[in-house]
Amino acid sequence: MTNTIAKGGKSIYGASVGILMLDARFPRIRGDMGNATSWPFPVHYKIVRDASPDRVVRQGAEGLLDAFIAAAQELEADGVEGITTNCGFLSLYQKQLSEAVNIPVATSSLMQVNMVNATLPPGKRAGILTISGSTLTPEHLAAANVPPDTPVGSTETGTEFTRVILGNELDLDVEKARADNIAAAETLKAENPDLGALVLECTNMVPYAADIRAATGLPTYSILSFITWFQSGLTPKRF
Repeated sequence: MTNTIAKGGKSIYGASVGILMLDARFPRIRGDMGNATSWPFPVHYKIVRDASPDRVVRQGAEGLLDAFIAAAQELEADGVEGITTNCGFLSLYQKQLSEAVNIPVATSSLMQVNMVNATLPPGKRAGILTISGSTLTPEHLAAANVPPDTPVGSTETGTEFTRVILGNELDLDVEKARADNIAAAETLKAENPDLGALVLECTNMVPYAADIRAATGLPTYSILSFITWFQSGLTPKRF
């Protein structure tokens, strides 16, 4: 009988993905990135204190870089094998976070846009659905290598989703939030006949991805699809 020697060196095992979390209290329903039951594998969370949704999304995450770097380095020290964040607007920190740790970093769902474009037929392209179209800047897109002419739709004109998430409210009418997401996606599709797929910028949009897909008929990608792919390389399935 061969002896098996277990190797140490980490504080945690089995959670290959570490998630840098905003400091928020709004409801995180199943499907939301911040709800641990959304994932098909274990994850390890680290909250970045004072990184409120409004500060990150509407204020460009100003003054928070050092806090995100420190939290990322703590995740690496804990033993995760790759790091992501729970806000697509943190694409702004992709380069800095990648340089600060020695493991892979995938900050934003927006990083999928080029990959999705590569899968589409000629004449079709991906569009972005965001929680805040008014503050999603060319800098956010460039940091995620998104083509600058990519169509962008937003839930800002809705009545529930953007208000509750960015206002960090404690109550969310899920059906109203679902309706906001579907309406924004349908508008984006109607305004862009060449749309071939959707990429959801906001990690809180995941619970509505299936509804968006059904309403628009377009393949719909989210932070869940992105990080599931990301994790599959960190911990390949053994056959």
